[in-house]
Amino acid sequence: MEKIKSGSKVFNKNITVFKESLILPPLIGLGLLIILISISSPYFLTVKNIVNVLRQVSIVAIVSVGMTYVIITGGIDLSVGSVAALSGVVTGLFLKSLSAAPILSILLGIASGVLCGIFNGILITSKIKMPPFISTLAMMSIARGLALVITSGRPIFNLPEEFSFLGGGFILGIPFPIIVMIITYIIAHINLSYSKQGLYFYAVGGNEGAARVTGIDTNKVKMKAYIISSICASIAGIVLASRVMVSEPIAGFGYELDAIAAVIIGGTNLFGGEGVIIGTIIGAIIMGILRNGLNLLNVSTYLQQVIIGFVIIGMVSINILRRR
Repeated sequence: MEKIKSGSKVFNKNITVFKESLILPPLIGLGLLIILISISSPYFLTVKNIVNVLRQVSIVAIVSVGMTYVIITGGIDLSVGSVAALSGVVTGLFLKSLSAAPILSILLGIASGVLCGIFNGILITSKIKMPPFISTLAMMSIARGLALVITSGRPIFNLPEEFSFLGGGFILGIPFPIIVMIITYIIAHINLSYSKQGLYFYAVGGNEGAARVTGIDTNKVKMKAYIISSICASIAGIVLASRVMVSEPIAGFGYELDAIAAVIIGGTNLFGGEGVIIGTIIGAIIMGILRNGLNLLNVSTYLQQVIIGFVIIGMVSINILRRR
């Protein structure tokens, strides 16, 4: 018994060291970025600006939580931006046209995202065994098309005033989207780090064949990952609709790329089996701070894309070299 306990302690210690090694490069990168921008602009390190950065980051950060699950299992989800738009549109439709209660409308919006996640999961885990890239690429088109069909390509305006709290409200002076982001990350961190189910996601991504031999239902784990990804995208899309008080069928363009970038910058292995949720939020904050800093320095929007691209290359290269 003592040997088992001793072995368990060593295992937990190794896991802790592993996680710390994953988040160290993005954490150092974040620190250097804050120092550099603070020196370059006196307006950066102000409470108002930091809160603004976190509010802007919150939408993509929520999407990135679900993307972390998918990438840890060795998959990819290109449909998150379209699912976010569809969920926002469904919520807006029930709020405006059907005069449904805000809570019911939000739940129905999330339900539409769950259906998208289930569809992705079925294509990937059924006998078809469709590659995640293809199945989620198809869902990206389907969800975006449904959002456009539902609205006839036009935004849904004049949403009920009570709906605005989700994206524009405050609790103890903290914008509600930031609170939603924090709660989402806490739940995901606890699930991935301290539950048996969380361990299954890593096992499937690390070696699916070995995971199957040990009795893990790998298809069920993958299905869960894509449902979680779609739920996170739905929440983000609804929060966005609430913030601008418009359900826009073309919302969410590029969210999938930003989410993937945040996850990879945060230390998650693109091929699965490695990653921590804390690293993902660091990656999302790095993206937000970089954009904010470049805006404060009056760098052109076109040049910003170039700089951000090189930063992504640099951070990912560091992670690859670290693993080697």
